[in-house]
Amino acid sequence: MHPYHHPLFVQFMVYFNDNQDYFECHEVLEEYWKSIPNSDKNHPLTSYILLATGMYHWRRGNLAGATRTLRKAEKKLPAFPTHYVEEIDFQQLLANVRYTVKRVEKGLPFESFPFLITSPNLQVAVELAQQSMTLLPFGSEAVIHKHMLRDRSDIQRMRDEKKKGRH
Repeated sequence: MHPYHHPLFVQFMVYFNDNQDYFECHEVLEEYWKSIPNSDKNHPLTSYILLATGMYHWRRGNLAGATRTLRKAEKKLPAFPTHYVEEIDFQQLLANVRYTVKRVEKGLPFESFPFLITSPNLQVAVELAQQSMTLLPFGSEAVIHKHMLRDRSDIQRMRDEKKKGRH
């Protein structure tokens, strides 16, 4: 199976293109990346994780975080192995990321772009996923500020337990 046909990557495409839920883009790709044996921070999926994170920061007005993260994604993209430049318009993606980095560096307002799919099979997979996924409303507070709205009590509990163990 081509890596872009993995169900989690297909979900990433839906989140990125449909409701621009960049937080969920990060979540599903991180899950996919961690499921790959021997994957490291140089794996191509980390570039897309960085891209989604950068877009999330930019839309929320965190220009420093967006610039730093998008530059990392921009730097990693040209080194993709051949099979990671198939199935999508990779040259257009590179151009969009470079354009986005320049806009963020200039402090310009948020502007999204889509992943352009060139593979009919991937397009079908994305369309099928769109029908089965429940997406938050485009542009909603729940999409834009998702990290602030989620229940983090389990994370805080783990941090507190670690602190207790240090003393």
